Amino acid sequence: MNTLVNVARYHLVDRLQFLVLPVGVTFFAFLVNLTIFAVIPETPEENYSGGLFTLYVFMLVCGALSMTKSLPFGLALGVSRRSYYLGTILLVTGLAAMYAVGIVVLQAIENATGGWGIGLNYFRVPWLLDGSWYLTLLTSFVLLTLMFVYGMWYGLIYRRAAVLGVVLFAAAQVLVLVGGVLLLSWTDSWPKLGTFFSTLTVGGVTGVLALLVCVAGVGGFATMRRVTV
Repeated sequence: MNTLVNVARYHLVDRLQFLVLPVGVTFFAFLVNLTIFAVIPETPEENYSGGLFTLYVFMLVCGALSMTKSLPFGLALGVSRRSYYLGTILLVTGLAAMYAVGIVVLQAIENATGGWGIGLNYFRVPWLLDGSWYLTLLTSFVLLTLMFVYGMWYGLIYRRAAVLGVVLFAAAQVLVLVGGVLLLSWTDSWPKLGTFFSTLTVGGVTGVLALLVCVAGVGGFATMRRVTV
């Protein structure tokens, strides 16, 4: 366990990447959205910007960098691949928990101020982060973890097979999606899919996201064992 903690601390040497930039980018996007909706005349009472997803995208980038920029030196220090991977997972759970708590607190302030006085819903996202505070906390935590772990997998694919590997990895996922679309069309299952999503609760969405975290985590770990540095 001490080794995993040391790996997490190793990553946090770069506080700019893991702490400063995610928070800074999120609040910069928030200020931009706040300014835009404040100057737009006759805006509706409920405004949704979607700008919060900049944080999730940045978590994806951080995950990729943790397996590309930081990996060679970490292994050179004598850390095993298994310890490096699990230590990075420990780091992301801590970061995701911290950022999820921040989202819940800011969402509460947003609700109490009537959307920052202009009806802006920046930290409340319809259908996804729009339930009780504990559901928002759990969903934010799982989604942040998913983005980071998914980014880790991309970073490991890059370490294993360079740009070509990343392109093929992305292309394979696109083919799976296209195959799913064709299958739904051929079997006339689009109405059933629509019914499924219409009945899916926030807790159900979180469960699906948690399953994807497991898939990305296992896939990344399997790739990690084959990475050459």
